[in-house]
Amino acid sequence: MAHEISSATFGRILAIILLLLCVNAGIQAEAGSAKKEAAAKKAPPPPPAFTFLNVIEKAKALAAAPYRAPQGMVPPVLLNATYDQWRDIRFQTDKSLWRAEKLPFEVQFFHPGLYYDRTVAINIVDEGKVSRYPVTKGLFNYGKNTFTDEIPDDVGAAGFRFHAPIKTKDYYDEFLVFLGASYLRAVARDHHYGLSARAIAVDTATPTGEEFPWFREFWLVKPKPKDTTVSLYALLDSPSLTGAYSFRVTPGVETIIDVQSVLFLRKNVQKLGIAPLTSMFLFGENSNRKPREDYRPEVHDSDGLLIHFDSGEWLWRPLQNPRTLQVNTFNAPDIRGFGLLQRDTKFQNYEDLEARYENRPSVWIEPKGNWGPGKVELIQIPSTEEIHDNIVSFWMPDQQPPPGEPVRYDYTMRWFTPSIKTSPPGYVTATRIARGKDDKNWVFVLDWDGEAIRKLKEDTKLEGVVTVMSEGARLVQVQTYRNTVTGGWRLSFEITIDPETAIGKVLPDRRPPVELRAFLKNGPDFFTETWSYAFKP
Repeated sequence: MAHEISSATFGRILAIILLLLCVNAGIQAEAGSAKKEAAAKKAPPPPPAFTFLNVIEKAKALAAAPYRAPQGMVPPVLLNATYDQWRDIRFQTDKSLWRAEKLPFEVQFFHPGLYYDRTVAINIVDEGKVSRYPVTKGLFNYGKNTFTDEIPDDVGAAGFRFHAPIKTKDYYDEFLVFLGASYLRAVARDHHYGLSARAIAVDTATPTGEEFPWFREFWLVKPKPKDTTVSLYALLDSPSLTGAYSFRVTPGVETIIDVQSVLFLRKNVQKLGIAPLTSMFLFGENSNRKPREDYRPEVHDSDGLLIHFDSGEWLWRPLQNPRTLQVNTFNAPDIRGFGLLQRDTKFQNYEDLEARYENRPSVWIEPKGNWGPGKVELIQIPSTEEIHDNIVSFWMPDQQPPPGEPVRYDYTMRWFTPSIKTSPPGYVTATRIARGKDDKNWVFVLDWDGEAIRKLKEDTKLEGVVTVMSEGARLVQVQTYRNTVTGGWRLSFEITIDPETAIGKVLPDRRPPVELRAFLKNGPDFFTETWSYAFKP
């Protein structure tokens, strides 16, 4: 017998069914959520992204342990190789890191051996994840060498170099090298390699001898397709200290490197050199003696040290190749900047078609924040060959941190041509020296230039201010006049030096140099940088 269900009854039945379905779905959802929660508790959380803080922690831990010198990293056959044998080992460029992915930067590696008696660990940081990069002998071509079988497959790298299309879109030019100890070299778009930088200098020019900390591990951050800056981290180690370094490098018309550094001393040192620069000066227009006969008028990678003090004063110290070791310090608390410059950029002043010294970069160090009390030190070492770097300069803190306590120094390093970045309105372009009327007198001729100097009115009278800062020497005369050929100004002055003492005649190098300073004034205004020179007849 058929029964009819009222609409009200049907509605109640439907509501009950829907309620049961919702309850069931809720029970299943709850069960699924519980399962996911349980699984999440069992699975470890993803590791945090690798950052500079990780390198700092590694440096801190390394400083707390005794120093371990590298041993057995490089086979004897490579350490005993000749220069020509080592040079015949070439990286295969088609195997450059990141080339296959057509990224804006590529990396090539240096083979260990000869002077490079240790290898460095290489890591890649990709989206915050770190992986070790094995540098094997399959990445290299060994040329005519016959000792390939004696080299292990995991030979490792002594260092590496970065390439990028900084001149044309179709070719990747080399612009940055990390190789040996804590050395790095860079160039801007139109440069040839010249001076070098280092992460740190320890006990340079001290009786106990210099220590050379080294980068034992690197982390190269994989760039993205449109990046114009590449980043890397480095772990520094030595018997006296450890350090964590971050480098952000932007190549171009200027190559700019932003540096972050955190140091941990293992023990106190005599000298702690921050942001050291190393260069070569054999002879220049201020040299009355050449180490040897040479057709070239000048030979140097840098021709002067420039310092910008917290007081606002700029000081220019022309470089020299002294007869004996010469160390000078300049008090520079909260320094604004310093650098070794190659101001002379005219080919005719070098006439060297191979070395092209006129295209060597200048390097300017600009601190971030206040570095506190300290000094700039300039070390000039006698040299007879241009293959040796004989110029060192760095900033030195007056007080060192206690061992184990971190100290941070951040700065920007600019590799540039001086015409792009000059100093004050007037700067020195040349220093020339000649004998005066007799053996006691010496004449100095300084040429000055700068945009503000060239804009001076014809009737302007600049005053030359010269100071003789040493005993046994005095100023004779000063002349200042416009250089009608260059458009700049010329300051010439003459000094007389007292006859040497008896011991000075026997040991002429025992007599200290005569310290000189000079600048130009326009009325009451200090119009130029200060020229500073240590003259030894």
